[in-house]
Amino acid sequence: MSGSPTFAVVGAGLAGAKAAEALRAEGFDGRVVLFGAEPHRPYERPPLSKGYLQGIHPRDSVFVHPEGWYAENAIDLRPGTTVAEIDRSAHEVVTGTGQRERYDKLLLTTGSAARRLPVPGADLAGVHYLRSLDDSDDLGAALRADARIVVVGAGWIGLETAAAARTAGAEVTVLEHARLPLPAVLGPQLAEVFADLHTAHGVDLRCGVTVAAVRPAADDPARVGAVLLADGTELAADAVVVGIGAAPNVDLARSCGLNVDDGVLVDRHLRSSDADILAAGDVANAYHPLLCRQLRIEHWSTALHQPAVAARTMLGRDATYDRLPYFFTDQYDLGMEYTGYAHPDVTDRVVVRGDLATREFVAFWLAGDRVLAGMNVNVWDVAEDIERLIRAQADVDPARLADPAVPLTEV
Repeated sequence: MSGSPTFAVVGAGLAGAKAAEALRAEGFDGRVVLFGAEPHRPYERPPLSKGYLQGIHPRDSVFVHPEGWYAENAIDLRPGTTVAEIDRSAHEVVTGTGQRERYDKLLLTTGSAARRLPVPGADLAGVHYLRSLDDSDDLGAALRADARIVVVGAGWIGLETAAAARTAGAEVTVLEHARLPLPAVLGPQLAEVFADLHTAHGVDLRCGVTVAAVRPAADDPARVGAVLLADGTELAADAVVVGIGAAPNVDLARSCGLNVDDGVLVDRHLRSSDADILAAGDVANAYHPLLCRQLRIEHWSTALHQPAVAARTMLGRDATYDRLPYFFTDQYDLGMEYTGYAHPDVTDRVVVRGDLATREFVAFWLAGDRVLAGMNVNVWDVAEDIERLIRAQADVDPARLADPAVPLTEV
C-alpha cells in the first residue's frame, strides 16, 4: 500500500478493540479509525450477566483498555457514531450524519442484537434485554431482595441472569418454550444438570410454556405488572428479562452487497466476498478448516481471538482462524468451560467422567469414537487436554475416557 493507508473498523466492542490492538502490535503505522455506536469506549460483555451485574466487579473492570490507551496508540476512536452505509466502489464508509471516511481495508465487528419478544406489552417499562453496559446497569437496579423477576428464555443469558437475581434475593421464575434448558446445546442428560441447579437454588423453572403477553401493572399502565402464558396462567412481575437469543447485525453488510447467511460469510482468513472487507466476532460466519464448515459463534473467545487473524489478513499476511469454539459460564457455585462443536445431527452419545449429581464432571460428545466437544463442570485445568482430544480426530476408548483414574493425557 502506498502512502499512509486507513484501516477502518466498524463496531467498537471487544472484537473491534482487539483488532485495533492487533494492528498496532503487528506494526501497522497507518490510520486506524474505530467506529462505535455506543457512547462508551469498548467493553467486554460476559461481566454484564455475571460479576458486574451482581455488583462484584467494578465498572472500570469491564473495559477492554484504559481510557487513555486509544489516544496513546493513535487509534481514532469515535464513540456514539453509527455507520449507515458502505460505499464499496468509493472505498468509503458513510456515518449517520453523512460524514464520509475512506478506507483501504475495512473490518466489520458489528456484533449481534438481542431478539425482541414478539408479544403484546413487550415494550412496557420494566422489560429488560441484556446486551449493553447500560442494559446491565438498568437490570442491576431492578434485582432487589423483594423483587419478582420473570426471565423469558432459559439460554445462557437467561440462566446467568436468573442466578444473579436469586443471589440478590429476588423471587425468580424462568420460562422456557423447550422441555429443558439448552436442549440443542447440551442434550437432555446435561440439560437436566442445569435445570436441577436452578430449582435447587429456589428458581421456579417452567419449561414447555409459551408467553402470550406482558401485562401492565394495575397502578401504572406504562410499567410491567405480570406475564401471561398461553394456558392462561398469569405470573406477577416487577421486572421481566428477555433472553431468547441474538441475531447478527448484518444490515450494513447486506445493503452493500456482501454475501450474508446467518452472519457475514467469510473464509478461513476472515475475508468476505469483497477482498477488502473482513468480519470478526459475533457477526462473522467463518469457515473453520478443522471442522470443515461455516460457523458463527456468539461467544467471548471468538471476539477475543479472531481480530488478530483479521489484522494479519488486512496486512497481507497469511493467517488462518482455526481455534476451536470455547465458552464458559458461572452460575451460583457452578463453573463450566465448553470446548469444541457438537452438532446434534452428528453426535452419537455423551460420555461422562465424574459425578453428575455432585456437579463435578467432564462430559464428552462423541461421533462414533471420536471426541467432538467436551464440557468440564467444576473440574479445572483440563481444557487443553479436551482440545487435544478433539484436534486429534482419532478414535478413543470410551471406557477409558469415562474413567477418572485414567489421565486424559493417556486416553
